[in-house]
Amino acid sequence: MKLVAEIKARSREVEQAGGRVPVLPVAEELALAREGGFSQKEIQLAALGAGILPARYLRNLGTVGLAGQETLLRACVAVVGAGGLGGWIIELLTRMGVGRLIVIDGDSFDDNNLNRQLLATQQNLGQAKALAAKERAAQLNGAVTVAAHVVWLTGENAREYLAPAQVIVDALDNLPARFLLQEAAGELGLPLVHGAIAGYQGQVMTIFPGDPGLDLLYPQGQAGRDRGVEVQLGNPAATPAMVAAWQVQETIKILLGQGEPLRNRLLYLDALGGTAEIIQLLP
Repeated sequence: MKLVAEIKARSREVEQAGGRVPVLPVAEELALAREGGFSQKEIQLAALGAGILPARYLRNLGTVGLAGQETLLRACVAVVGAGGLGGWIIELLTRMGVGRLIVIDGDSFDDNNLNRQLLATQQNLGQAKALAAKERAAQLNGAVTVAAHVVWLTGENAREYLAPAQVIVDALDNLPARFLLQEAAGELGLPLVHGAIAGYQGQVMTIFPGDPGLDLLYPQGQAGRDRGVEVQLGNPAATPAMVAAWQVQETIKILLGQGEPLRNRLLYLDALGGTAEIIQLLP
């Protein structure tokens, strides 16, 4: 079976604002994988190379484009933490078509995760979060491969697990782990998209190698603290989704070279007050 010829034969055109666009329907993508023994990633990449958009990405077209979609499909992002923030981040990156995800989390689902963690269900309580992330991604987009590591990130294993990534996303919930992650990202020369939540508030910042990053946010001595104000204020359902969405936008911007990352700037979100503020941390 000649893949490109089959893709062209099974594609159809749809009307878009800029004209007609050839697309490959999801049903045809799945049929090709089943009948021809191709992976969905092979099919999607071949379609994009032939100027045919996998139909699942049609709503990405205006912002990402064909070339951008191919870039995303060839990209690799590490998400450290698969709980409140991480579940949403993994969901959105998978739907956007980021082709390879590295998910690192040593924790398993507990009852109190059900209020806010997208990947937590009544049926998977006790399951490792990283494995649930892998299962969820497979349900959404078969072209996305997930390397799921049921481990806690340490100074000893960080390089091994994070090295293949182009961007690292911080979905952690404590300061010591965040500072460890920032150090590892700097040593690997990789950008780190930081996010944190507490009650109705959240923050996002992108840290590039050499940037002071978290040191600008937390005074000396605070780095040794474990969980902080988020324990007192709790984590209502919508706050992780709000912050994770911004973290994913930052990640996509970095991968595609679009816009201005939040470098040395903190996005502070207050859902209770209905405000979003950019705080300049360095001149």
